[in-house]
Amino acid sequence: MVTFECLDQHGKCHECPATRRIRLSRSIDQTDWLADNLSDPTIRVYDCTTHLIHIADPKAGVPYRVESGRADYELAHIPGAAFIDLQNDLSDNTSPLRFTCPDTDTLMAAFAALGLTDDCTAILYSQTTPQWATRIWWMLRHIGFDRARVLDGGLSKWKLEGRALETQPNVYPPGVINKVPRPDLMADKEEVLQAIDNPGTCTINALRKVQHTGQDNNEFGNYGRPGHITGSINVPTGELIDDTTTAFLPAEAISGIFARTDVSEADRILTYCGGGIAASTTAMLLTMLGYRNVGLYDASLSEWAPDTTLPMKTLPVDHAGDAS
Repeated sequence: MVTFECLDQHGKCHECPATRRIRLSRSIDQTDWLADNLSDPTIRVYDCTTHLIHIADPKAGVPYRVESGRADYELAHIPGAAFIDLQNDLSDNTSPLRFTCPDTDTLMAAFAALGLTDDCTAILYSQTTPQWATRIWWMLRHIGFDRARVLDGGLSKWKLEGRALETQPNVYPPGVINKVPRPDLMADKEEVLQAIDNPGTCTINALRKVQHTGQDNNEFGNYGRPGHITGSINVPTGELIDDTTTAFLPAEAISGIFARTDVSEADRILTYCGGGIAASTTAMLLTMLGYRNVGLYDASLSEWAPDTTLPMKTLPVDHAGDAS
């Protein structure tokens, strides 16, 4: 993964092939690097796996139930890795919505309790798709912690390469974190609503094309109403990831996908999905491509779709990229 370094004073990435400079990102790690550095005492490795189990009930409101990945972690994980339960460890469990991000003081304390300190590096991975690792990466950036990296390809790639695994659970001793939060990394429904009539904001739906158009016939389900937030465009997270290895596509390919949208002209970019998980991958990759104006709509369609006062649209299936 790479970062483009041709940004203006507003953090907007103007893609100019003649002057573009590319460097490796420090926020995505490769499996060979981690294998060589597992013994580093300043590294904290976390399995972030959660499972969403589809509910085949169009009246369910939320089309899945949540299942912790702890059982999978206990069957096999990267040596020395601890486990993070996103819902129980890092979410506001007083909220009626899944995966609601708590206030930054609470979140900072929760990460410290999991063993993070200001001077350590967090390596985050998932056993399935990278969205669980990217969600926690985004939450760490939200509290001002920048020493976090996502393992490219996660446990799937690690296993494909025949690397060592273990079953013994690990828990890191509590740490202390003192950082300055970045509140603008999380967006709320008021900002998303205002963005509909703001040509300077590009809002991106990270869900599948058929969910964006509202034509999925409950194959994947909706969150109360079919379709997408009015004015948003569709860049499915799945199109940014290699199906076989679950690694991210090459940076040039990802950049090309976003180049077909209006992100380079936006003063602000908002990403959303069903519950702020898949959209965190989109938000992270945009950040890695050099955009510094990205916000994640935390509650996403879990909050938006059931509220009939908030506008949504459906589209013919061949118009998923249109903003309408």
